Amino acid sequence: SPPFSSFIVPSRPFLGHLLAPLLLYIYISTKRNQTHRSIACLPSSIYIDRRSKKMAMPPAEKVIVVDANPSKNGHGDKLDDLPVADETSHQIGVDPWYQVAFVLTTGVNSAYVLGYSGSLMVPLGWVGGTVGLLLAAAVSMYANTLLGRLHLLGGKRHIRYRDLAGHIYGPNMYKITWAMQYVNLFMINTGFIIIAGQALKALYLLVSADGAMKLPYCIAVSGFVCALFAFGIPYLSALRIWLGFSTIFSLTYIFAACVLSLKDGFRTPPRDYSIQGDPSSRVFTTIGAAASLVFAYNTGMLPEIQATVQAPVVKNIEKALWFQFTAGSVPLYAIIVIGYWAYGNQTTTYLLNNVTGPVWIKAVANLAAFLQTVIALHIFASPMYEYLDTRFGSKVGGPFAMHNVIFRVGVRGGYLAVNTLMAAALPFLGDFMSLTGALSTFPLTFVLANHMYLVANRQRLSSLQKSWHWLNIVFFTVLSITAAIAALRLIARDSKTYHIFADV
Repeated sequence: SPPFSSFIVPSRPFLGHLLAPLLLYIYISTKRNQTHRSIACLPSSIYIDRRSKKMAMPPAEKVIVVDANPSKNGHGDKLDDLPVADETSHQIGVDPWYQVAFVLTTGVNSAYVLGYSGSLMVPLGWVGGTVGLLLAAAVSMYANTLLGRLHLLGGKRHIRYRDLAGHIYGPNMYKITWAMQYVNLFMINTGFIIIAGQALKALYLLVSADGAMKLPYCIAVSGFVCALFAFGIPYLSALRIWLGFSTIFSLTYIFAACVLSLKDGFRTPPRDYSIQGDPSSRVFTTIGAAASLVFAYNTGMLPEIQATVQAPVVKNIEKALWFQFTAGSVPLYAIIVIGYWAYGNQTTTYLLNNVTGPVWIKAVANLAAFLQTVIALHIFASPMYEYLDTRFGSKVGGPFAMHNVIFRVGVRGGYLAVNTLMAAALPFLGDFMSLTGALSTFPLTFVLANHMYLVANRQRLSSLQKSWHWLNIVFFTVLSITAAIAALRLIARDSKTYHIFADV
């Protein structure tokens, strides 16, 4: 049998080796759960409530709780009744797995999908685009599964990405991870406001051709509506029925875009699917498209989403991920493939600008895209809202107490005002999003996920498994650097073409 020290997962990499001779191994068996568990802790750091027969852990001391089976650590759900790594003002652990699945699917099938035919397939072509979509889905599913299995690491629920990074690496990495995640989500939210503004402008042009409603004005209206929605939804779990509306809105604009694209595709002459540009520019556009492939599937906030799911948290988040990457991704594949098939390399980055057909159908599709974006933005803004509410909000009264509503109006309104101002000033934000994606989405989703899993389970992984994780770490680090260089090149090129507050 393996030595006792192999059952211990220290809160710091070297702690187990120093303290292992002093630690006590306790065997526990309860009537409700016959699963054997091992508890490694200092004797003064653990209490047993004899009435409830439950273990209680003092908040000031670290108690390491792992499953008796070493392979379950960082993997299973044997211990779900655990304290949270840090306090929060938002609800956690209340949502069924299918609600979390719809949260993930809402992100995948947001109005961003209207641009993937042009931003992914046009620079990659049929072969590169199709293979890239499937590979990106596979590696994204794998990386997110690794991340989900670390949720209970060390005997606590890590409800934020930065909490998990801080637990594994220390306080400096806590701050770095929070900074990367904040910039990533801020840029995503700004992009959502731009997309909502584009949908609103397209809707306006369908009913009026005077051109009075410029894109910056539409973006301002979009930001205001997003703020109104944020005031009324206190936390991520409160979306509930709005996720149903989001699904209806997504299916509406995806179905409309697919049908109209199919109609245009059958009526138009053969399309040109060749990849445009000289060899050097094609290299950079291919790298940028690869970064967009990763962006299409990932949220950059899986621990925050997993925090809302009911126990068993690992099993349920894996159910939600399987739903996201199977049935939940079918609409994504449909609109990407049909859109590119219908218009070839002339596909724009907003597919509803390509389609022709009845005005009322296009109007409904654009309206649905606008409304869905309002809901999707709230998901990606929720980590920032949670931080502001927990750090500065009142602990008195319910979420709809007057003082708490006023607080949300002031704080969330200010946050979205900054988002909206940047969206209006830089409507060609896609280049900047490529840069931040390269510098934050890749590290958060792939580099950190593999390395954290490697550190947490390094005593249990074989040499082959360790090599596999290091291969992922090195590959995605190189890809992140090259994607950042490609994004800087695009920024330098487009800065000569566009001006701030442009009506593009």
